[in-house]
Amino acid sequence: MVILKTKPEKVTKKFLSVLPDRSHDVITRRFGLGGQSSKVTLDSIGKGYGITRERVRQIENSAIKNIRKSEAFKGESKIFDELYEIIEQLGGVVSEEDLLSYLHKNDVIQNHIHFLLVLGDPFSKEKENDKFKARWYTDNSLSETVHNALEKLYKELDENNLYTEDEIVTMFSNHAEDIEQKHKNPDTIKRWLNISKNIGRNNFDEWGLSASTNINAKGIRDYAYLSIRQHGSPLHFSEVAKSIEKNFSRKAHIATCHNELIKDPRFVLVGRGLYALTEWGYVGGVVRDVIKNILEKEGALTREEIIEKVLKERYIKENTVVVNLQDAKYFKKDSKGRYLIIK
Repeated sequence: MVILKTKPEKVTKKFLSVLPDRSHDVITRRFGLGGQSSKVTLDSIGKGYGITRERVRQIENSAIKNIRKSEAFKGESKIFDELYEIIEQLGGVVSEEDLLSYLHKNDVIQNHIHFLLVLGDPFSKEKENDKFKARWYTDNSLSETVHNALEKLYKELDENNLYTEDEIVTMFSNHAEDIEQKHKNPDTIKRWLNISKNIGRNNFDEWGLSASTNINAKGIRDYAYLSIRQHGSPLHFSEVAKSIEKNFSRKAHIATCHNELIKDPRFVLVGRGLYALTEWGYVGGVVRDVIKNILEKEGALTREEIIEKVLKERYIKENTVVVNLQDAKYFKKDSKGRYLIIK
């Protein structure tokens, strides 16, 4: 958060003082400039005055024009210059949410800042839609370039892939070659990425499509998947539960976590309570199934070769593999002492 040199609420108080009572009331309630941060709708204000919502809109627009024409407005250029410099520092294009939270934590003060942005000539706003959050900018050409780059990046992203911060920044930059170098830094690009509703970041700072459960996890299984993936190697279900609580602030009972992992094909039990991800190449089933799968792929193998390969997929003792190989219902030796599957 940055500390503004000029207090926004003092400036807006001066501006509101030039308005007649009804206009003052409409602007105060529409922009949440009173004691409460909530903003009142056109319909609600209209019903209170016994006028149409369109008439309230006309009063609002007229009030803004009158403030801009006032001597009070001409005397407060410093606050607008300050806001302009801050938006430039943030990359020239920034989501309304990020901008207001950067400028102040208090909701009411944020409303005053928002009103100043509406009044100021240098500032333009794109309204929120299905693809993008509401955003403010000072350069129309830059705003369009960022918008187009985000659209192209969205189309490039794979549905379930996750991308590191460096990867996503580079990918965006490749679609925004015309942007000045001064704006091409990771912090600015991450703020631009945050404008998109279709692109998001998970709790491990990995990026991807917002619709993917890898970004917006829906439950224990998704949290578990991301936790094990982040760990990078098989993890005991009790540690998975701890990771969920630590990284997602979600209560995860150990027994419940274990039960959920068993049901999900994304996970493979590879040892006593140890779970790995199927995408890492692990095969489901008991040790006998793992041996059969290896022999089906590789053909006849020696005991030592089988042990080596099984231990890459299961966290077990060597003797467990040997015991399974001795099951004459499933395996036999050839003339060279190698093991085969009994058909």
